[in-house]
Amino acid sequence: MNRYEDLRVYQKALDLVAAVYRVTASWPADERFGLTSQARRAATSIVLNIAEGAGAGSDPEFVRFLRFCLRSKYELMAAFDIAVRISLTSEENAAPIRAAAEEVASMLVGLMRSLES
Repeated sequence: MNRYEDLRVYQKALDLVAAVYRVTASWPADERFGLTSQARRAATSIVLNIAEGAGAGSDPEFVRFLRFCLRSKYELMAAFDIAVRISLTSEENAAPIRAAAEEVASMLVGLMRSLES
């Protein structure tokens, strides 16, 4: 796999990163190095691991990196759970992030299955 940029899951993950950055931009400055950073890094990690895994040289190694993506998705969801709980954002703002993250995760699982077969 060389052209990770052509993968739909990669494009959707880029969209997710952009959405996370937009939502977290309104979070307080004192969270810049806390939850804001953590949420952004978790979303970004999904994109970066897709790219890194695509260059790993084998399908099993690519799958390993896609599993890292799924872990980052869970981390992102937890960050938004916390953000809602402590009133950094509303459920209304978090819901599209959650939906996009679930869509990306579903696509990752599909890609993993295709690589494993």
